[in-house]
Amino acid sequence: MNPKTSVNVGDALPELQLPAIDRATLALFAGASGDHNPIHIDLDFARRAGMADVFAHGMLGMAWLGRLLTGWRPQAQLRRFDVRFGAITHLGNAPVLSGKVLEVLEQDGETCARVQVEMRNQFGLSKIQGEALVALG
Repeated sequence: MNPKTSVNVGDALPELQLPAIDRATLALFAGASGDHNPIHIDLDFARRAGMADVFAHGMLGMAWLGRLLTGWRPQAQLRRFDVRFGAITHLGNAPVLSGKVLEVLEQDGETCARVQVEMRNQFGLSKIQGEALVALG
């Protein structure tokens, strides 16, 4: 155990499981974020674009990963947060968000954890992967 931080490589963040994504969630996020791209809220538009239905905003998934991180450590301790959008998150997907400490390091005079984060659906399919740097002091 690292006595300075009580955070160690391999530690898991508390998993966050969310309800299945529905149209109301997408409409509320569109309003809150200002992202009214019709591919996420207009079934006819989505079908004309070759999709079977609307699907979640990538930034909604990133926001949920941010919620995972800030449930673990206060937002003021977040130093960096990057993600890669790997797959579409469809209606009916129930997000499961997880994280793991990859490294404890000193950066700019403070002890930090480099954390891997991921959003999967209820079937275990990875949708978003990323990393964050979180101050531990």
